[in-house]
Amino acid sequence: MNTRKTIIIGGGLAGLVSALQLSGQGVEVTVIEKKQYPFHKVCGEYISNEVLPYLKSLQVKIEELDPARLTQFLLSSPKGRTLQTPLDLGGTGVSRYRLDHYLYEMALRQGVTFRQQASATDVSFVEDTFTVTLSSGEQLQAPVVIGAYGKRSGLDRRLNRRFFEERSPYMAVKYHVRTQLPKNLIALHNFTNGYAGISAIEEDRYCFCYLTTRQNLKKYGTIAEMEARELSKNPFLKDIFSNSDFLYPQPLVINEISFAPKTCLEERVLMAGDAAGLITPLCGNGMAMAIHSGKLLSEQVLGFLDGKQTRQQMEMAYASYWKNQFGARLQTGRLVQRLFGHPVLSELAVASLQRFPVATQAIMRRTHGQPF
Repeated sequence: MNTRKTIIIGGGLAGLVSALQLSGQGVEVTVIEKKQYPFHKVCGEYISNEVLPYLKSLQVKIEELDPARLTQFLLSSPKGRTLQTPLDLGGTGVSRYRLDHYLYEMALRQGVTFRQQASATDVSFVEDTFTVTLSSGEQLQAPVVIGAYGKRSGLDRRLNRRFFEERSPYMAVKYHVRTQLPKNLIALHNFTNGYAGISAIEEDRYCFCYLTTRQNLKKYGTIAEMEARELSKNPFLKDIFSNSDFLYPQPLVINEISFAPKTCLEERVLMAGDAAGLITPLCGNGMAMAIHSGKLLSEQVLGFLDGKQTRQQMEMAYASYWKNQFGARLQTGRLVQRLFGHPVLSELAVASLQRFPVATQAIMRRTHGQPF
């Protein structure tokens, strides 16, 4: 067996950048992805510009994707009270449909093997070697396995991950729309038991995505009724629903979104992106964190595959780097989320942040990183 070999379960951002970095250093990489590129994902589609130096080092030419350049942030309460502030680092708006496909094609040219429309049903580790069993029954082997399969997977059950057994009340809904809003603005609009984000992406389109609870949906019966009777109480959301061209025949929906703490190492599988920890969407930094975790992980994997450190040293170093980079961000996100989605607390939070704009900047710094 090739000892410089890695299997990556999941072909989202964390998996794709890991594949690019590892294959660029001569590692034989296989990516297992349950869907077929290109495909849409439920995602806010905003990337903090902290990632740009790293993407450039991978030869990713983000400008080829015609992204939106985001420089301003607007926050509204359920009743329409607002505050607006500059984004320190700025952000980039691009759809996952376009970005992931671009990275996939780069990885193909770099020699990465993809098993699309395939799922990993089991992972075992015996005598320093992983065996990954696919839904087809095929088995793959490698000395390193990376779990980059997103928020929730049947593999989490196989690995006995605690969060998987705990019910989560959260669901997310996403659209692409055409509308008349500033292209440099990312906006976050609160409503009872949820919040919605909207920002420009490529081709004069906007990503419109919101998080709410199953209880909210149950109260109104359908997504359309919930949007008309609850979300539209916020005047900014009412305007979006009334004056936008919705480009999907049906919204994309995901359920059981858990923000509970996870670990970045499970049964010697190295976790990256949302599989390692999910930041609340209102922090707007999930895509950047996925990319950064892929970088941190790949650096440690290369050290192990090149014989510069043991497996235990690789695991301990990655866990330490991951915690130092993301632990405080995830904790801050969970704390901040408690202020939003509640009709009274949301109004108080926006009013307080209006009076103390330095607090808004502090929250942004606590949930974002520095260029890497």
